[in-house]
Amino acid sequence: MDDLLIGQKRPGAPSAMPPAPSGGAAALAPEAIVVDGGQATFMQDVIEASRSLPVVVDFWAPWCGPCKTLTPMLERVVRSAGGRVKLVKIDIDQNQALVRQLAQLGLPMQSVPTVAAFWQGQIADLFQGALPEGEVKRFIEALLKLGGGSMPSADLLAEGRAALEAEQPEDAAEIFAALLEQDPESPEAWGGMIRALLAQGQTEQAHEALAQVPPKIAEHAEIAGARSALLLAEEGARAASQLGEFEQRLTIDPADHAARYELATALNGMDRRTEAADALLEIVRAQRGWNEDAARLQLLKFFEAWGFADPDTIAARRKLSAMLFS
Repeated sequence: MDDLLIGQKRPGAPSAMPPAPSGGAAALAPEAIVVDGGQATFMQDVIEASRSLPVVVDFWAPWCGPCKTLTPMLERVVRSAGGRVKLVKIDIDQNQALVRQLAQLGLPMQSVPTVAAFWQGQIADLFQGALPEGEVKRFIEALLKLGGGSMPSADLLAEGRAALEAEQPEDAAEIFAALLEQDPESPEAWGGMIRALLAQGQTEQAHEALAQVPPKIAEHAEIAGARSALLLAEEGARAASQLGEFEQRLTIDPADHAARYELATALNGMDRRTEAADALLEIVRAQRGWNEDAARLQLLKFFEAWGFADPDTIAARRKLSAMLFS
């Protein structure tokens, strides 16, 4: 049997596709993002194209029930990548010689749907059977990352987070809104939107956004963190009006842990994070387990609201660990 893939040219023959530019291939035109492939075009559509950008190949059949669900899902996710990845659909019934040859080369073709990812002329990853859309997205995201790229949604998410860090919550809210139009089930976008509204003092709108979060992602860490930030902000706002009272009580009795606990909540609501954490840590140091471990548990809520990678979280967690394990 010929050792070349069907459609492959002999060595020395001109390539059907120019080499990728050194700066990376431009995004595909909309009509080239999803194409029907076959025996005659496999080398051009898949192998050669994958030297410029990642290519996903969907091996399907008209009689395959799961294919009817997976193929439209693949098209939707690939199109959302904005031309940064290509989808080639191959009907195995119409391309049996190609399927046999690919099977001999090691590609598992015993069942459909089979989805293979190609990069730089090689198979980079694959899966068989229908997957939930979230897993299909992760499959495409991993392929893009392998090729040095990312989904457009990842770019928007980075912009939104940067705007929040730069204390530009209005800009952040607009970016997260745009991201939610692309991906209504993005926990990162919902969490960012809630935090952006909260940063603008729009507590009621933040609650409304929280209520609109799809149930399937309601317990995601990003949503849980935003929920904690919202609840703590409300608690802090109430406690802040009594800040002077808490400070006075502590002046009279430094062991008034209830006052110190409320002081920490007020300080957190005023975004005085280090002072808030130190107040709770002082309770843990003075009386570990006070009020059914309330101080430590409140500190964990702070960490969730601030974000587990936040510098203030990391610093306070180190202090807590040193205290608990000393």
